[in-house]
Amino acid sequence: MITPEDWYRIPLQPQEQREASVSALVRRQFAGVDDQPVLRRQAEEQLTGAALAGADQGGVALYLSFLEAAGIPLSASLLISRLHQRFDSLDAVAALAGQGEVAPVTLPAAGRAARRRRTERTRESGKLGSQFDDTIVEYFVPAPQDDETLMLTFSTPMEPIADAMVELFDAIAGTLRWQARVDGEENPHE
Repeated sequence: MITPEDWYRIPLQPQEQREASVSALVRRQFAGVDDQPVLRRQAEEQLTGAALAGADQGGVALYLSFLEAAGIPLSASLLISRLHQRFDSLDAVAALAGQGEVAPVTLPAAGRAARRRRTERTRESGKLGSQFDDTIVEYFVPAPQDDETLMLTFSTPMEPIADAMVELFDAIAGTLRWQARVDGEENPHE
């Protein structure tokens, strides 16, 4: 899968990789800023908490957007999770009916999937003082060779430009491609 170059990938498993990636991101974001230790510590705690929450939900990778338009950050995230249950896109659409806009879709290289778009007032948004609901787009993509489903969960608190952000999410999801498992490889899905 291809994400914009301004998106940062945090592997969520194993714990050592997750912690090292969060530390590297904090170092990058605070490079040359030595007079903000409290802000740096808060940022590291928030990132660590988000990464741990993603891992606890079965996530294998968390992507964070650092895109900007006219100097304004375009906040977004992508959590990639493995669900250890296989269901086809029509089963997923039926199971999710009534919980947002749900439809079957076909991803160009990954095949049939279910797509759900919804809005939600998340606890994280409230903590950060956002006045907007988060726009969440989820894809449920059955793995071709395994009894599992890949779940892509995109989220943005940018409600005023949600439709444009959803177009970006759809474009990213459209780049998902399966690759053959290499002996000893844990996750062939990204």
